[in-house]
Amino acid sequence: MAGMGFTGRVVIVGGGVLGTMHALIARRRGFEVVQLDREHEARGASVRNFGLVWVSGRRAGAELDLALRARELWARIGEQVPGTGFRAHGSLTLAADDGELSVLKEAAALPDADRRGLELLDATQVLAVNPALRGAFTGGLYCRNDAIVEPRLAQPALRAYLASGGGYTWLPGREVTQIADSAVRDHTGDWHRGDLVVLCTGATLTGLTGPHLADFTVPPVRRVRLQMMQTRPFGARLTTSLADGDSLRYYPAYDLPARAALAAQDPAAARARAQLLLVQRADGSLTIGDTHEYDEPFTFDVDEDAYDHLLARARALLGTALPPVQRRWAGVYCEVSGGDALYHRSQVAPGVELVTGPGGRGMTCSPAIAEESFR
Repeated sequence: MAGMGFTGRVVIVGGGVLGTMHALIARRRGFEVVQLDREHEARGASVRNFGLVWVSGRRAGAELDLALRARELWARIGEQVPGTGFRAHGSLTLAADDGELSVLKEAAALPDADRRGLELLDATQVLAVNPALRGAFTGGLYCRNDAIVEPRLAQPALRAYLASGGGYTWLPGREVTQIADSAVRDHTGDWHRGDLVVLCTGATLTGLTGPHLADFTVPPVRRVRLQMMQTRPFGARLTTSLADGDSLRYYPAYDLPARAALAAQDPAAARARAQLLLVQRADGSLTIGDTHEYDEPFTFDVDEDAYDHLLARARALLGTALPPVQRRWAGVYCEVSGGDALYHRSQVAPGVELVTGPGGRGMTCSPAIAEESFR
């Protein structure tokens, strides 16, 4: 918050990656930090994601700038907090046919391709980058700037790092029920006051933030539901994360002339708005997804057709059988619902700000978003 001259304490409501990054940046600015969450551990989108620090598909301009700054911050955080599992492994977006390869060629020729770290590879070059691949593809787009973190480990590791340096208090199992100027009250009756209170409440758009969001004529954020899964450890080591050609339909960087000529999407993928993203976890298992559901109320069950499609795509690109799936899950995240904003920021009360809605950019951009809160 440039020019506001805050000193003393900052209160963070929310234990996900966005809230925890706010706690980290606030401590770096010299604030004492109190962080609360109604759960005892993060359970929302911050752990139900791929752990991708994803630069390659971002829209040119402000979105790419934010992602690149976040990538720089993640690298520093990874050095200081190895428990986050940060790995500068890059990514490969693989083309299954000439139509997808044409989009990748256009992406590699973008004026900002060097900033993104993009390089077009033929099939032989793809294998040189990621020798474990045995599937059928015509080429790939390599992004050196993409990276991986461990979403189920990052928040606890960051909190342990913060606690080791003093000036940080973590209060799990505290649901905030009341807002006042520069203060919040939790369900036990305790008040938490600071020069600034930041609400990072994620996809919870009712309760504490509901009355505030209801004041907007047009809702500033919406919720999106996804399905993902994780296998048992895979027998080979992947040197990059992977995306298939369907990802070209969803990421704004690929809104290029050749995209209009892509072949029709598989019906199961089209129904689920699916794209294959695949990340190997530190333990060797594979995280595979995802889908997009926008119409609420969301279903409470999961769609097996979508899982079948994603598993088939993963097998096709890897060119081998997959380990058994050990867990499946659905998740809900919050994203801005219109305009050019990359996330939502608004004042709920004097000294109290709501920061939410980064959507699929949340894991990638959270350090840079938090940095913007304390300028």
